Amino acid sequence: MRRRQWLHWGCACCAAVTGLAKAQSPWVPPPRFTRPDVASEEGGLWALMDREETRVRRSPFCMHETALNQYLSEIACKLGGDHCPDVRVYAVRTPYFNASMAPNGMMQVWSGLLLRMENEAQLAAIMAHEIGHYLQRHSLEQLRDVKARSAFATAMIAFGIYGLAGQLVALGGAYAFSRDQERDADRISIELMRKTGYDAREAAKVWADLLAELRANPAVDPTHESVLFATHPPSDERRDELQRLSVHDDGQTSEAAYKAQLAPLRFGLLEDEIKRGRFDESVVLLDRLLAREPEHGDLLYFRGEARRRRNGAGDAALAMADYEAAVRSGQAPAVTHRSMAAVYRSMGQGEQARAAWQLYLQAAPDAPDAALIRQYLEEAQ
Repeated sequence: MRRRQWLHWGCACCAAVTGLAKAQSPWVPPPRFTRPDVASEEGGLWALMDREETRVRRSPFCMHETALNQYLSEIACKLGGDHCPDVRVYAVRTPYFNASMAPNGMMQVWSGLLLRMENEAQLAAIMAHEIGHYLQRHSLEQLRDVKARSAFATAMIAFGIYGLAGQLVALGGAYAFSRDQERDADRISIELMRKTGYDAREAAKVWADLLAELRANPAVDPTHESVLFATHPPSDERRDELQRLSVHDDGQTSEAAYKAQLAPLRFGLLEDEIKRGRFDESVVLLDRLLAREPEHGDLLYFRGEARRRRNGAGDAALAMADYEAAVRSGQAPAVTHRSMAAVYRSMGQGEQARAAWQLYLQAAPDAPDAALIRQYLEEAQ
């Protein structure tokens, strides 16, 4: 009896030591993947992804800014190492936070994600996470799994562009990475960031910022409302683990380089964000951006827009304060005056509204709605 107990304890101990050694062994990137035979199951899945990639490339949502695409490709190439020749990155114009990578090497980065990044290291954290899924072949495993469960058509939404966010949030469990797969991708993302000189601490900041946005409305479940979380389950534990993994890192953030790339696009991306209609989340985002650039006219204007359109208690006054601060900055976009006129008009202050409309026309005489504004002014005389 004692001998059997000793053997049982000894085997358990050996298993524990073996498991510990495995857990502590360094991660080694796999060699480049060879394209599978099209007649095989995997080859068929790659062919499907190739067709989806063609659709993405030809889509009106695909962003064709040469400098941006080259910049994204260079980051992916650094992170991918030997796999660089097999990774193709597409920026997609849709105002939600999302990135994905297909088994054939197609990566998508959505413009809502680009808007929310504060520096290149944060962008690299997301791209490295997706590359981690790719290198571990998680996407391929998931596609095989959902095909077996007759959910393949739904899962394809994760890699295509049709339907975009409205359909992606409906994915639920049809294409959700497991906790172990997420842990693998998180761990690999930190390794890739560290290897390429990025400050890996920025990865946890991205996660914390996104959760803060989604929790702006306490009645909202992030799992049901976020495009990203349709396939990447949210967890405070994951944020904390990323912090633990990167606590001693001090690499580069490359903030200036990232801002230079985003600057020509940011106004349009902010317009898309407001059109999304998630004003509580937009205010949290703009609060964060303004904390870094407190007197930026565009950011002040758009936070005013989010507040005005949310139209909650006190929002009109808060919006007007933002508009006025934008004007004082000397960098207010012309549409700031049009929005100020709208607030004045809603408050019954006709004279102030007319003055704001006139300032708008002076700043943008050829605006698409200039004729309509002139008509308002004539009728108000």
